[in-house]
Amino acid sequence: MNKRLITLGVVILLSCIVIKLIWAGLKNIKVDDFHPAAVMFVVDSSASNQAQLPEQKKFLKQICAQLDPEDQIKIIKVSQDAYLIYEGSPQNASGITKSMEAFTKYEPEAMGTAYGEGLKKALSYALTMKKDGYVPAVVVIGDLENEGATDKQIDWNTFPQNVKNVQKYAPDLSMMFLYAHPQKLDFVKEKLGGILGEDKLIVAPEPTVDKALRKFITAIGR
Repeated sequence: MNKRLITLGVVILLSCIVIKLIWAGLKNIKVDDFHPAAVMFVVDSSASNQAQLPEQKKFLKQICAQLDPEDQIKIIKVSQDAYLIYEGSPQNASGITKSMEAFTKYEPEAMGTAYGEGLKKALSYALTMKKDGYVPAVVVIGDLENEGATDKQIDWNTFPQNVKNVQKYAPDLSMMFLYAHPQKLDFVKEKLGGILGEDKLIVAPEPTVDKALRKFITAIGR
């Protein structure tokens, strides 16, 4: 009888220890806190960027392939003017391709690069998508050349403050600039690096865009 009681006591004690260990392990397991991302693409289809555009459009789709079906994207075309040409799922490869083929063709009469207008729209969309629960990001694809009407170009005296204002409401904002000359990208880093920081500001000329993509995916919390 005593042996049975001792055995039962040992079994109960061991069971309590095992349950306690399991409970401690479960408490340490972190639930994946997934937040969908909203990526605003600013794509340069101006004359100066036409030579690189086919490769850039292919890379845009490569970025989309790395995104989640719950994410959302918007594509803003930039040439003489800037306007939205696609919004929806990043997984809609056919729709993205058709939109870019239809609206990024070379237009001889369209002279200029309205990067300022395009980025203004992108930041506005970033704020809206943040309110809807998305992690916002802006991806600029193009050579960053200033052409045409100056009032549509980026005003680098005011643009950093605009980014800072958006960041007040969207502290998880990320920005990535791709395919421009290293000298221009260095200038972007100088202007925005102190605001966005190393983790949230990504710049890459053509030879290193693949590496930049990996960093971007991390920046949006994946």
